[in-house]
Amino acid sequence: MGFRCGIVGLPNVGKSTLFNALTETQAAQAANYPFCTIEPNVGRVAVPDPRVGAIAAIAKSANVIETQLEFVDIAGLVRGASKGEGLGNQFLANIREVDAIVHVLRCFEDDDVQHVENRVDPIADAETVETELLLADLESLERRVSGYAKRATGGDKEARIAASVLGQALELLREGSPARLTVPKDPEERKAFEQAQLLTAKPVLYVCNVDEGSAAEGNAFSARVFDKAQAEGAEAVVISAAIEAEIASMAAEERADFLADLGLVETGLARVIRAGYALLHLITFFTAGPKETRAWTVEKGSKAPRAAGEIHTDFERGFIRAETIAYEDYVACGGEAGAKDAGKMRAEGKEYVVQDGDVMLFRFNV
Repeated sequence: MGFRCGIVGLPNVGKSTLFNALTETQAAQAANYPFCTIEPNVGRVAVPDPRVGAIAAIAKSANVIETQLEFVDIAGLVRGASKGEGLGNQFLANIREVDAIVHVLRCFEDDDVQHVENRVDPIADAETVETELLLADLESLERRVSGYAKRATGGDKEARIAASVLGQALELLREGSPARLTVPKDPEERKAFEQAQLLTAKPVLYVCNVDEGSAAEGNAFSARVFDKAQAEGAEAVVISAAIEAEIASMAAEERADFLADLGLVETGLARVIRAGYALLHLITFFTAGPKETRAWTVEKGSKAPRAAGEIHTDFERGFIRAETIAYEDYVACGGEAGAKDAGKMRAEGKEYVVQDGDVMLFRFNV
């Protein structure tokens, strides 16, 4: 399934430059003025995972298919967006459609790049965006919770559940806290909470866009962002959009040396993906054979039938068992046949919880 991340932030913090670099395209027009991105640009990139190539080599697969990550470059936000200022209404509509928010923050000084509020303060920038999302959620919930409460008094069970869990979220918002801190007490409340599609319920990854000299260790600006992320239970990464743009234009064989010269061991894309996976609690499993080796993404804690459903709904509907080999065993035993001979292939049933790196063959009947 991969996941869909909306790149947000104030104008001129490096969103479009980062988007272009991550997707290795020039789909988004990067320019030094607000609102250069009007319609959200969408780019899909392969999630780099060396395990895919290792499995494919052993399986002698004709094709290798990596799982996909989708980035959506969303128009810059300004104060008053929750009331429709700037491109506010469009911004809010676009952000409802993503799984996670990648919040780009300017963590560099540059007199040649205009800041919409004429200062460099990533924490203040973050709070500007957060406030607009919070205000939009607040306005939405104040209307809905009162309606649910009225229906609940008439004996409507679904309305009672929604009034309870969304009432908790409303209190958090009134205190200035994001709705994601709400803790539904059972699956029914969780369903009602998720259906509300609150903007501040979405997980956040802060991307500290630093100057090239700070790409390896970060700087004083990014240190403040990491402290904020830790306090919120969010994720943060340091990245230099300028460096990523250079990497995107290079031949693949040149990139490792370029990164090493800068004191880096991986690209910003890899760091963003790893942090995003952690944020959304995602894991990867694999299928392998002569035709293809393919990586698949599911939520951590997913059971075998759910993973089978990622491949085809018939696999989930008619699930019988999953013949499963841990990645380390697959490599150590030289593939499926060796793992089977060594007793490392397991027949797992419907209650099996898929583990990161599992190589799986699903048996089904419909």
